[in-house]
Amino acid sequence: MITQCIYCNHTKLYKLANGHLKCALCKRKISPAKIEKTKNIINAFCKNLTAREASKECKCSYMTAKTHYDQIRLLITQYLEEQYNKHAGEIKEFDEYFYLEKSKKKSENTIFDIQNFLTFDYGGKVYNILMPSLRKYRTHLLDDGMQHKYYNQLSRFITFRRVAKLEHLDNTIIKFWNFFEESIKRYRGVDKEYFIYYLKEVEFKFNYNIEEQKNILYSLYLT
Repeated sequence: MITQCIYCNHTKLYKLANGHLKCALCKRKISPAKIEKTKNIINAFCKNLTAREASKECKCSYMTAKTHYDQIRLLITQYLEEQYNKHAGEIKEFDEYFYLEKSKKKSENTIFDIQNFLTFDYGGKVYNILMPSLRKYRTHLLDDGMQHKYYNQLSRFITFRRVAKLEHLDNTIIKFWNFFEESIKRYRGVDKEYFIYYLKEVEFKFNYNIEEQKNILYSLYLT
């Protein structure tokens, strides 16, 4: 039951003939059914259901669930940026990570699909910065037969030239990477254009427990 305005938190609401509510203070209209549907989709997102699974559980169309999921990921990305900016001075450790889907790891040509990001630990939470992609060089280097050379050079770089500041081997960053590798499997491949949003989704779910996730997303999405 809605007991206060989701926009201004005023507690005096009027019920309209169509079932909607109207705030006595800000005069905005509120649809309880729409809010309930949004909350159900947020809950499905926090339970790690895909958009298709969410559409079945929430009894809505796939496009409705997907639109909500896209908006949730955008809000999460903005929220995590704000939180990091508030605590950037608390960074304790950082390290870099090279991610490539398991199915692509045996081919030299897929070197250009590697996603490289830096992970920072601030107060037990993580923040990730996605580094520039090598993909823009793909056509040129494949035409010149240079992929073998770059594959070997990158392998050596990953092994010997890591950018890191770690105080302990058992640390928050390593735990996040393990969590990320397990979480990203559910999507069976992520388009390069949208990888940052899935990375931020995993970051969000690592940083906050499920109840915290719901409360944050209710606040972000419904106000």
